[in-house]
Amino acid sequence: MPSNPSQDPLHGITLEMMVTQLVERHGWEQLGRIIDIRCFNFDPSIKSSLQFLRRTPWARKKVEELYLSGSPER
Repeated sequence: MPSNPSQDPLHGITLEMMVTQLVERHGWEQLGRIIDIRCFNFDPSIKSSLQFLRRTPWARKKVEELYLSGSPER
């Protein structure tokens, strides 16, 4: 039985991986300007960001969109 690769560009990428790479790419200050949410602007940390993003679908969607906009094409 042939396996079909997922069409989801985020398949296999965790939220933690996304946030970590975005912080490495932009830094917390720039990330907070791009996506204006408290967890990026006030005492930012990966842990607090993950807690907020897991509970807040609209914010997670913005993070996913930003991650995909800077990711190399697959």
